[in-house]
Amino acid sequence: MTDDRGKGRWLVTGAAGMLGQDVVAELRRQAIEAVGLGRAELDITDPDAVRTALKGVTLVVNCAGWTDVDGAETAEEAAAAVNGAGVRILAAACAANGARLLQISTDYVLPGDASEPYAEDAATGPVNAYGRSKLIGEQAVAELLPQDGYVVRTAWLYGEHGPNFVATMLKLAAQRDTLDVVDDQQGQPTWSVALARRLVELGRAALAGQAPAGVYHGTASGATTWFGLAREVYRLCGLDPERIRPTTSASFVRPAVRPAFSVLGHDRWSQAGLAPMGDWQEQLAGALATPGFAATARLARDSRAG
Repeated sequence: MTDDRGKGRWLVTGAAGMLGQDVVAELRRQAIEAVGLGRAELDITDPDAVRTALKGVTLVVNCAGWTDVDGAETAEEAAAAVNGAGVRILAAACAANGARLLQISTDYVLPGDASEPYAEDAATGPVNAYGRSKLIGEQAVAELLPQDGYVVRTAWLYGEHGPNFVATMLKLAAQRDTLDVVDDQQGQPTWSVALARRLVELGRAALAGQAPAGVYHGTASGATTWFGLAREVYRLCGLDPERIRPTTSASFVRPAVRPAFSVLGHDRWSQAGLAPMGDWQEQLAGALATPGFAATARLARDSRAG
């Protein structure tokens, strides 16, 4: 049965992941007909499986992807098979079925050397294998779905249903007196629930013919560093922010280079009739009030008290 508000049946790929779970939950909250398929149910690199899954679907939210940034450095071909070729398969199936596609991408497609927020049409230039693999997916969507493809770049994502920086900071708070956190990378911490809500809003606007295809930046407003984020997590959870100490990226060398500047501009949302997403501190406060984060914070406080 078609839902008038959602205009048809939605498909969420990667539905077992952190963002995928939140998108499915938001669709259910809005009573939009949707199917969520995790990796075990749908391999997006399998053309036959994708074609079968898309039967009767009007919009796909692709949350599936290779997310191991460091692992991609030594397995770039495997990462590109999912983030690039797999997205091309999805886009081709959407084009054949007349369905729209919301493709989740990343700030890592950008070079990270700017001094002011990147516009949606800024020149790309990935600095690592993961970013290159995601850029291939973006290009496939633009090529195959020029009128029905939507690329939503996000960054610094955290939520209750997967490993992430916020959860790690709270867990380490129960184990260590102090933490050294990088203070020379800037970005926009973004709550997966807030992004899920925005994706559903964009999908509905797309189906209503109110949102032009192309690139959108799905990140919170404002900006901070990892050090600033960690201190705010501690402050909001009743922990001492002075336990967080600043350090540099050079102290935490990792296989994949991280962009130093991941602050994205949000001008394009107005074309879809939507305001930019809320401030990162407001999002963080909302996230930390949810049961999972609140319980972890309580354990951290109790460990200090003991």
